[in-house]
Amino acid sequence: MAEPTPRRKEPRLRPAPLLFEPVQAAADPEHFFDLESIDDPRALLARATELTQAFRAAADRAVEFQAMAAAQLADPRRFDRLTPADIAARAEWTEDYAKKMVEFGRDLLSGVEGGREHVDPV
Repeated sequence: MAEPTPRRKEPRLRPAPLLFEPVQAAADPEHFFDLESIDDPRALLARATELTQAFRAAADRAVEFQAMAAAQLADPRRFDRLTPADIAARAEWTEDYAKKMVEFGRDLLSGVEGGREHVDPV
């Protein structure tokens, strides 16, 4: 599992949108976002790069949401709070990674709840 990336001050560029594929296309193992139908290598490189950036941005955003959820679940003010070991088991992380994610999530949440301006991560 990758380490959480620190929050950047500058806004992220918005990558190409990920479009959901029809069920029939997703069932075809050779089909991947219609890349196989692009004959021009320049166009293929451009679209594949757009998708790569979009997946990376989606993964970064998902990690931030994981961290915020971990921080909320570990909040000592909750009567049903979870330990880092419990969070690690649920998310299939190591306990050390869960502790880092809780800390990262607390940092993210303090930016949201602390009255400071929250920069959209995408």
